[in-house]
Amino acid sequence: MNIVITGASRGLGKAIAEAFAQQGPHFFWLTGRRTDTLTATEQALQQAFPAAQFCSFAADLGTTAGCQSLANWVLSYQRPIDVLINNAGSFEPGSVHSEPEGQLETMLNTNLMSAYHLTRALLPPMVARQQGHIFNMCSIASQQAYANGGSYSISKFALLGFGKNLREELKPHQIKVTNVLPGAAYTDSWAASGIDENRLMAAADVAQMVVAAAQLSPRACVEELVLRPQLGDL
Repeated sequence: MNIVITGASRGLGKAIAEAFAQQGPHFFWLTGRRTDTLTATEQALQQAFPAAQFCSFAADLGTTAGCQSLANWVLSYQRPIDVLINNAGSFEPGSVHSEPEGQLETMLNTNLMSAYHLTRALLPPMVARQQGHIFNMCSIASQQAYANGGSYSISKFALLGFGKNLREELKPHQIKVTNVLPGAAYTDSWAASGIDENRLMAAADVAQMVVAAAQLSPRACVEELVLRPQLGDL
């Protein structure tokens, strides 16, 4: 398989790359915002999975230009895209009535528009092949508002709406769309929280479910994956 993963430097993106690499010698396009972190991740993955092939490109997907640059780089390889993981995103807490001016635009650009613009740029060859699978990494916050969620939650609701529309549009083209709604999974962003790691899901749990959904026959599509810690949301 040829797999594009955004937000791949760490967290769920890196875990998803590891989970796919464990299954076979796949080809990976990895992207993240920071060149140093992304390069270190690429090198670590290549060392751990020598049969696979990893390449990386740093881009700010919170901008249309960044999305187009990434798409041009991916398309320049002239390889078919089998899986696209729209995982780029960020979290800023806040409430609608009091969060900083501009926070909604920032959250929408990073969590929604990155997936929108990149998907649009990479879809034409997938449609031409009548094959492919797009994963949108949403959140439990996509279906349940919570205190201090603010614009982050709004952006994740919007991402789920994007994925639902995309699913309907791409059925005739034999392209699958899966929206992934994970609850709290232990990643670097939780390390300083003081919360017991065992209270959260492992990032590998989410990654394994993504890989499983990608391995179904062409006759089946997992439309939504909802995962929560065993003891429920925090």
